[in-house]
Amino acid sequence: MFSGQAGGAEKSELETSTIRRVALMLIPFLMVCYLMAFIDRINVGFAAFQMNKDLGFTASVFGFGGGLFFLTYFLCEVPSNLALQRFGARVWIARIMITWGLVAAATAFVVGPWSFYSLRLLLGAAEAGFFPGVLLYLTYWFPAEYRARMVSLFYVAVPISGFVGSPISSLLLELDGLAGLRGWQWLYLVEGLLPVLLGLVTLVVLPDRPKDAHFLTSEKRAWLTAKLEDEQRREVRMVREHRTWSIMFNPQVLLLALVYAGGSAASNGLSIWQPQILKSFGLTNMQAGLINSVPFGIASVAMIVWALYSDRRGKRISFTVLPLGLSVLALTGCVLSKQFWPVVFFLTLTLVGTFSIKAPFWALATETLSASAVAAGLAMINALGNLGGFLGTYLIGALRDLTGSYLWALSPILAMQVIGCVIVVGIGQHQKRVAERTRAAAAQA
Repeated sequence: MFSGQAGGAEKSELETSTIRRVALMLIPFLMVCYLMAFIDRINVGFAAFQMNKDLGFTASVFGFGGGLFFLTYFLCEVPSNLALQRFGARVWIARIMITWGLVAAATAFVVGPWSFYSLRLLLGAAEAGFFPGVLLYLTYWFPAEYRARMVSLFYVAVPISGFVGSPISSLLLELDGLAGLRGWQWLYLVEGLLPVLLGLVTLVVLPDRPKDAHFLTSEKRAWLTAKLEDEQRREVRMVREHRTWSIMFNPQVLLLALVYAGGSAASNGLSIWQPQILKSFGLTNMQAGLINSVPFGIASVAMIVWALYSDRRGKRISFTVLPLGLSVLALTGCVLSKQFWPVVFFLTLTLVGTFSIKAPFWALATETLSASAVAAGLAMINALGNLGGFLGTYLIGALRDLTGSYLWALSPILAMQVIGCVIVVGIGQHQKRVAERTRAAAAQA
């Protein structure tokens, strides 16, 4: 993954060994952390098998509560990422994990819609900043040509959370009645307390910057620091503002956020609702959990492979547009299908497209933002984009109650993906024009 040629240049042994060492020491741990984050975000979809009946939730109530997570996530995202810059990744990421774990565990004790709504709001506020914070953190450690594959290795925790979390959540539901608690309560308690433990470990093992990396030799620390500083000086960025508000409302940032909204609506909406879509075909809890894991497993592999090709080719626009287009076609198939196995097939293709977007998209975003703009810019893209998660999750529930069909309820996500395709093509054309003007100006100088 790190040796041989990339971008046409042979890599030195120092570069290859440094990047490999950093990746080995950071990426697996961050993957596990995000795995737990996403399991705690989406386990509500499995808890709903029992919880909705126990508490009398309609699909609209459940969808609204599930989506409220993204509202406070949006409001707290930028402040959280700026706090990470100020207090350091180690302390702030640990704080995020401990607080979200405690809130997730507390969801075991909801008694009705309002307590459910309140804790989903708190969970969004607690987790806000984790994903863009890690993206920012990765820019401290990896040159641009490696970032898509590193983002994919980190982000693959999301589809893996569906692959691993689905059967685990189904098994936890089988604890129903133990110590007088329902299965859905055990699910929240067990899957909520694990991130608290990981947060405490983070305080010990996660270094803030390369200069703090005791796992690197002095030679490797010096090379990596010089490489990243040189890259920041030489790269031409589309967004170079220094003021936070100017960065947040830069047109490029807002357009990227709108693209991400479609992907977020699909990945988050399906992560929460897909178990119930499958169960609506008459499956048991365990059958739904096992079959639900398959599309996420396939999407995990596809995501990594696509990110590797994206880094090798360096064409972020086309590598973002193509999986978006696949998601559009697959979602269309979902909406029009009525049989179980075709639905599973199209859901699988939807997740393959949706998750394959992530690595080239975030590489595109980090390459668009200057060093001074990257913290606020990434947070704003993720925050506004995740409003798509709120909208998609809520609309699926509302349309399910209105139409009686889970599949037709996916149509708003389809529309958002189409809009994303159009915007990415437009961004690509704009970047070509900017690059041509830059080359022309350099030729005249």
